[in-house]
Amino acid sequence: MKIKTLEKTIEIPEGVTIVIDGRTITIKGNKGEILRKWDNPRIKVKSEKNMITLTAEKPTNREKKDMFTLRAHIVNIQRGVMEGHIYKLKICSGHFPMNVSVSKTDVSVKNFLGEKVPRVYKIKPGVDVKLDGDFIIVESCSKEIAGDTAASIERLTRITNRDRRIFQDGIYMIMKDGKEIK
Repeated sequence: MKIKTLEKTIEIPEGVTIVIDGRTITIKGNKGEILRKWDNPRIKVKSEKNMITLTAEKPTNREKKDMFTLRAHIVNIQRGVMEGHIYKLKICSGHFPMNVSVSKTDVSVKNFLGEKVPRVYKIKPGVDVKLDGDFIIVESCSKEIAGDTAASIERLTRITNRDRRIFQDGIYMIMKDGKEIK
């Protein structure tokens, strides 16, 4: 049986302001501001007092999927502009003394497995990367940008043509936005 109207509501926490303009939603909080656009014109978004309402008339499976995805993005954005998203990486070096340095624009890994040329990653705008001993902390109000930066730093020390059971040097993610990795 086809659903006539699918409607989902999201509560807006205190300290968050939301502006809806066409198919663009802007969410502001004390940590920053994020702008999100959605493609599906059949999903209507409106804001009333402290609630956001997503509605779709006679939704297809694709529109249902898009609505639930947009809902998850809005919830993550609200959490990000209030608290921020944090990813934590650990620096492991067993064979060669690896040097990691972080500046405002890039992350540099020197002497990785005895390499002469340093490996460098350019940090995207909107992300704070800090070095704390053997740990790299990636923080941003956007979960997508923080996760992408953490994954790119981890990929920076990818090992090829060696036995991974022996050469375990590298930078590895140990915490993904509140979830411990085992």
